[in-house]
Amino acid sequence: MRGTLPPGSPDFVYVPVEVPAGVRELRVAYTYDRPSVPAGTTGNALDIGVFDERGTGLGGEGFRGWSGGARTEFFIRADEATPGYLPGPVREGTWHIALGPYTVAPQGLAYEITITLTYGEPGEAARPVYPPERARGRGRAWYRGDCHLHSWYSDGRRTPAEIGELARAAGLDFINSSEHNTHSAHAHWADVAGDDLLVLLGEEVTTRNGHVVALGTDPGTFVDWRYRARDNRFGRFARQIRRAGGLVVPAHPHATCVGCNWKFGFGEADAIEVWNGPYTPDDEVALADWDSMLVASVRDGRDWIPAMGSSDAHRSPDAVGSPQTVVLADDLTRRAIQEGIRAGRSYVAESARVTLAFRATGGRGEHAGIGERLAVGRDTPVTVRLEVTGAPRCTVRFVTDQGVLHTSAPLPVAGSGTVEWRTTPSYAAYVRAELRHEAAAGPLPGPLAAFTNPVFLGRAGG
Repeated sequence: MRGTLPPGSPDFVYVPVEVPAGVRELRVAYTYDRPSVPAGTTGNALDIGVFDERGTGLGGEGFRGWSGGARTEFFIRADEATPGYLPGPVREGTWHIALGPYTVAPQGLAYEITITLTYGEPGEAARPVYPPERARGRGRAWYRGDCHLHSWYSDGRRTPAEIGELARAAGLDFINSSEHNTHSAHAHWADVAGDDLLVLLGEEVTTRNGHVVALGTDPGTFVDWRYRARDNRFGRFARQIRRAGGLVVPAHPHATCVGCNWKFGFGEADAIEVWNGPYTPDDEVALADWDSMLVASVRDGRDWIPAMGSSDAHRSPDAVGSPQTVVLADDLTRRAIQEGIRAGRSYVAESARVTLAFRATGGRGEHAGIGERLAVGRDTPVTVRLEVTGAPRCTVRFVTDQGVLHTSAPLPVAGSGTVEWRTTPSYAAYVRAELRHEAAAGPLPGPLAAFTNPVFLGRAGG
């Protein structure tokens, strides 16, 4: 099958394929042209997936797989499928190859699809086995996790087993499967999980107006991605994520890749991925934007949205667990980790070497930790204390709704230290801590080594 997509094509084009009875395997390969384009002009990039005879309707009843631009061919059988695709019977009816023209050159995008149907008795479908929702924890404790990772079940290059090995080496207690626009990896994590590693299941819902991590959904949950902010459909799928027991986490909201910048607003967010992979200027913008949202939550007396960090690791040399979210949870279970994230009882660190303890204490011994509120009077003296290990020569900054109000001297080469600061709720509605490496040059702060969610000061509503 051949065709050409012009500039301005729809986000998704569906090519029908008539599948007769008796087909054992569907195999698809495709190519497309990549003409030269002027500097500053996007060239051709074409994603691919498939829907079965149940149709292409929004919601994904007929969804059978998606590989984006990561593969040039795939197959589906009852007993097996290419990573990114769902094994199952190849039933009679009209299937659709889903083409996603990510970018189209001015010359247009000419494509060719080759479809091979193999007849015969179908293989026996395997029953999926999913990882358990509990690992051997330490009771109420701080647990380290990386909630944004990619394997070869989307555009990553690592197997789940390799990711599990790297997660353990990075000192992680939990991870979250988050493949682009497919849940096909869910049934391939059971052997990776263990008493020492909790594996949550999810998806990176990769729309044309930003990406969102569905964190810790029920096994087998698929979340559709075929809409833009102007379509007013995101709320429907955010609610689906929550009905499936997951959290809604907008990812890398200020990333600069095409379609990566978050445009759906944060009204549905349970947390925000502020730090994504190696710390870069777009993370600095995301951190500042999130801090402004904290100010708005204080002003309006509404709930605040916690911040997270994840590696978004795809392949070597991407480091699994850099950064990582460290969560205070009642145990190492799916629900307990999610509750800790949702409550903001967490901090983000560049590695397991960095540990933080952050607390605010009132005049009569009242105290509150990360994500909590110290309910004291507006003029009550408050002592904020941060204890650090594993951060040689880093500088501590205390940030409030006024901005940075205290900056420490660099920590010693040993990497451990304690920094205190005194304030009142009338002067600082909240305090959060940033741990930064030394700046290379100039007045700008160095890159983050860690940061905390805030401690709120004063009684709620005043």
